[in-house]
Amino acid sequence: MGVMIDGIYHVDDPGQGTGSDGSFQRAKSTLRHWIAADGSSGFAPEKGRYHLFVSRNCPWAHRTLLARLFFDLEEDISVSVARPRRTDQGWIFDGDGPFSDPLLGASAIHEVYARQRPEYTGRLTVPVLWDKKTEQIVSNESADIIRMLGAFGKGITLCPETLRQSIDDWNGRIYAGFNNGVYRAGFARTQEAYDKAVAEVFALLDSIESHLESSTYLTGDSFTEADLRFFPTLVRFDVAYHYAFRCNLRRLTDYPHLWNYARRIYHMRGVAQTVDFDVYKQGYFSPSEARNPLGIVPAGPIIDWALD
Repeated sequence: MGVMIDGIYHVDDPGQGTGSDGSFQRAKSTLRHWIAADGSSGFAPEKGRYHLFVSRNCPWAHRTLLARLFFDLEEDISVSVARPRRTDQGWIFDGDGPFSDPLLGASAIHEVYARQRPEYTGRLTVPVLWDKKTEQIVSNESADIIRMLGAFGKGITLCPETLRQSIDDWNGRIYAGFNNGVYRAGFARTQEAYDKAVAEVFALLDSIESHLESSTYLTGDSFTEADLRFFPTLVRFDVAYHYAFRCNLRRLTDYPHLWNYARRIYHMRGVAQTVDFDVYKQGYFSPSEARNPLGIVPAGPIIDWALD
């Protein structure tokens, strides 16, 4: 993926996280300013001020596109979409077309990070929330970006105070066991690390399948931030993680309640337009010495997301 050290891009990341036991260790996001409703943080929720850099392949970026949709901010926050396959330059943009950067004209996401002051050191991830006014990155942490977009005050909430503790609890469980769990399985470097990670992925799915027997959404009858954070990994599961990351004990379609739950979200207004199964396959089956050395993208699976 590459890394930035003191504002200089390096193709090889010397700190790419693998534990001594062969387990995948995700680096923490380091740019975490905040948009405050009253602007006291220096970042106010102003229409047209902010821009998202994303890739449709990335589930963390998908979260922010969903938040932009649900908070009705598609006219307020502009977007640049990177190509689904990374190169030795990391996430890259075309000169024009759907995978271009109309805001800064960047050819790669590291060029966006290079504009950060003081000079940035760290991994080069999406999403990135950019402030056009001060010309700097507000945040590269998707969980923070989702909550910040709620500050735009359109009377829409995905995290009501009465459910905050329940939402936070679900977010923690789902991140550890599923959102990041599939990566811990897919990037494991030992059999033991893989076995541990994949067992945790399916233990969580089994538990949520039972929970959804009596609950429409994770926290009850209302769609919340917890569901928004769960969905991007679910929608990629059968076309990407099941095969490319060897999370293959069961498919999402093998879970009746989870499958109905995922399709119900997919058919909410505008959600299907944020989903691209072909892009997911291109991204997750991109050339990888460890997982897919020839870079061959499979034809299937063909999955019908229509509601019964």
